[in-house]
This record gives sequence, structure tokens and C-alpha cells, in this order.
Amino acid sequence: MTEPRSTGVQAPGQHTHSKGLSIGSIGALGAVVIGVSTIAPAYTLSGALGPTASAVGDHLPAVLIVGFLPMLLVALGYRQLNRAMPDAGTTFTWASKAFGPWIGWMGSWGLLAATILVLSNLAGIAVDFFYLAISQITGVDSIAELTRNVPVNVITCVIFMAAAAYVSYRGMETTKTVQYVLVSFQVLVLLWFAVAAFRQASAGSAFDATAFSWEWFNPFGIESFSAFSAGIALSVFIYWGWDVVLTMNEESRGTTTTPGRAAILTILVVVSLYTVVTLGALTFSGVSDGEFGLGNPDIQENVFAALAGPVMGPMAILMSLAVLSSSAASLQSTMISPARTMLAMGHYGALNRKYSQVSPRYQTPAYATVVAVVIASAFYVVMRIISENVLWDTITTLGMMVCFYYGITALACVWYFRKEATASAGDFFNKLLAPLVGGILLLIFFFQTIWDSMDPDYGSGSEIGGVGLVFILGMFVFVLGIAAMFWQHHKRPEFFRRRFETTEFPTT
Repeated sequence: MTEPRSTGVQAPGQHTHSKGLSIGSIGALGAVVIGVSTIAPAYTLSGALGPTASAVGDHLPAVLIVGFLPMLLVALGYRQLNRAMPDAGTTFTWASKAFGPWIGWMGSWGLLAATILVLSNLAGIAVDFFYLAISQITGVDSIAELTRNVPVNVITCVIFMAAAAYVSYRGMETTKTVQYVLVSFQVLVLLWFAVAAFRQASAGSAFDATAFSWEWFNPFGIESFSAFSAGIALSVFIYWGWDVVLTMNEESRGTTTTPGRAAILTILVVVSLYTVVTLGALTFSGVSDGEFGLGNPDIQENVFAALAGPVMGPMAILMSLAVLSSSAASLQSTMISPARTMLAMGHYGALNRKYSQVSPRYQTPAYATVVAVVIASAFYVVMRIISENVLWDTITTLGMMVCFYYGITALACVWYFRKEATASAGDFFNKLLAPLVGGILLLIFFFQTIWDSMDPDYGSGSEIGGVGLVFILGMFVFVLGIAAMFWQHHKRPEFFRRRFETTEFPTT
């Protein structure tokens, strides 16, 4: 059977390779909104505040700032690469161009593994808050327990994924409309929560009113490097997702400038929101292991579910709806990245050319979007049935994947621009120093996470033969990626023989 041929070609130094996507359908504001929705502030903070507080105590703001810095440095490198090669393949295309097809393929595997794994997690969280919200609205407590019913949970999760895939399939215009509503709502509720927490702390009615201190912003006050590393690993995860705006570069108005600018704006918006909400939670709850303390292990899986009532009173239902909308919004927008990465891989011959198929009507990666949601759904179903601990431990490996492919992409910027990085002070900082420091830091975090995850206490505490399950799962994902790469080498050896450092980036 003849495979469909991919679309036309232009040299990446001049313009993007046209893949049939909808050109000019997304502007800077729309890109920032989609970037924020992918990061999912309400969902992410609800699950990350407690574990981070347990690791670093009241130095939460310090860890947020330190975790933000490598993201910003890496984003500067992404911006430079996008100016030179605006391509939807991002990590795959740029790493292949800088280091060759093998590293490019594995870099893209890190991105695909991270995004497809997190899709299942987002859908699972959406299911939890869907039934919790219905329970709060109706006053029937038993409805909230439906999420623990495995068949009901799995069916609802698959429906959510299918709905998100449908919106993504219909293109950027539909995506923008949905995201404007969902993102605006969750941001407003988070700010409401922060203001309410500050007011209760100042009025003396907070659970553990804690006076603001600039020492909270001092990273050197954290008691140990191990605690610092644990906090950084968590903070890297909570910023992850901003790079989705780069995968939309071929669909952006101003392909070489808008995506890079939107990526940096996304990170700045998110760090500001995180800081305000974190300060509010700290002043209200403190970091003790008391009933509503951020150090209480019983509430760390979902901090906002525990704190919304004491902080927001009868309007706590809004927080449940905010986390639900946050996870639902991110579920839909996160599909953008793996679909376009697989589209590029099909376009350039690293995968079957079916992946390069674009919907004639909606101009979106038709085949790749369907594959992404099918894999994510199948993964969730299998893991949810086997063990919920295994599912969440697999999600914990996301930190490894994110640090890996961000680090590879940042160093690709350094290598690609190595001959022109000293032309000016600006070029030296943006093309060499910033991405070099950001990439090295993230790769250090990557290896530190691998080392730490060997401890059985890491993650859920599950182990096999005395080795932490998170480490085993992380290594399994990487080995699976290597095996998939060699299989593709067997099927498509011509892709792996190419020298991508030449001016032209060939297609199938």
C-alpha cells in the first residue's frame, strides 16, 4: 500500500517546511493563553505545593524562583532556534539539525513520553474533580466516591480524552475559544484564593497565620542539598508545558518571532501567579503537619481540595471547578505538542509517513492526534487497572523526561550557533551563555533525579528488589525509546544516514 506523501519543502534558514498546517491562525495572546493552559496552574499547584513544602519548608518561594530561572534560560535558547528554524518539530528538528538524527530522535522521544504520560494524569485528575464538583453541587457525598470505582473512572477518563482530542482536531480557532474561557476562570479563582488567604491571615482567622518573611526567598536557607534538589525537581515540573507555544510556530502570525516571545511571556505570567498563590497559602497554612498545614501528608495529594473550604468558605466549589477546568484545558492543549512532533517526524521520514497526514478541513495533524490520544488512553486504562501507585509513579518519571529533552534542546542551540555566538554581547548571552547554563542545570537535575529515584522511598514508596519503582519505570521508558529508535532505523535507515547539519533539512 502506498503511503501518502508529505507536503512541500523550504530551507529552514529561510522559512519553515510547510506541512499543511493552518498558517497565521494563532497570535501572541492566543499562544500565551494556550501556554498557560498547558502548564495548568490550578491543577499543578494543587498537587505540587504540599510535596514541595515538605521538601523545603517555608522556602517555597525561593524554590519557585530558582526553578523558574533554568526555564527562562532554556526559553531564550528556544527563541533563537525558532528564529532560525521555525518548525513544528521543535526538539526533534533542532536536535537533529545540531547533533544528528540519533540524538534528535531520542530528544523527541523524551518529549513524546512526557506529554503522552501526562495526558493520562490530567484526565485522571479531571475525573476526580468532575465527580467531586457534582458531589458538592448536589450535596450527595457518595458521588465523589465514584472516581474510586475503576470501571466508572476508566470510562469517564476515556470520554474526557476523546472530547479533548476532538477539540484539538478541529484546529486552533476552536482551541483558542475553549482556552480563553477555561484559563480565565482558573486564574481568577486562584487570585481569589490568594486574596482570601491573605485577608484571613491579617484578620487572625487563618489556620496557622504566618508572617511574611523575605527569608522565604533565600534558597541558601534550605537545610540540605538533597532537599533543595527535590524541591527543584518539583519546581521544574510545575513550569513544564510552555514549549507548546513553539510547536505552534508554523500556525502563528509571525512564525520566527511570535512563538519565542509568547514562550517567555508564558513563563513570566506563570511564575507571577505561582508566587502570589504560594505566598497566600504560606501565610494561611504554614508548613506544619497540622490539619491544614502544607506539610500534612494527608492533604498533599490535593492541597486545594483541603484548603478551599477554610479559605474560601461556601465558594469553595469554585476551586473544584477551577482545578477541573485547569486539568481539562491542559488535557486539550497538551495534545498539540505530541501531535505536531509526530507530524514532523513523519514529514522528515523518522516515522511512518501516515504521521504527516493533515486534515484537509481543519489543517491539523489528523493521524498523529488520534494516535496520541489512543496511546494515552490505553496507558491510563492499563495502569489504572494494575495499580494506582504504579500509575502515579510513572507520572513521577515526567521530571526525568522534561529535564532530558529541555536540556538536549538548549545545548542544541549552543552547538548550532557556536560560530556566530560571539558576534555581539546579545548573541553571546542569548545563543550561548543562557541556553548553556540552562541546559547544563537541567541535565544535572536529570541525573540527580535518576540517582534519587533509586531510593525505594522516592515517589509512592513502591520498589522491586530494593530499587525504587520510579527509577525502574524511568529506565524502562528510556529503553523502550531506544528500542523504538532502532526499530525505526531498521524500517527507515535512510533517515538515520542523513547529515542534518547541512543547510537543507530533507523530507520524505
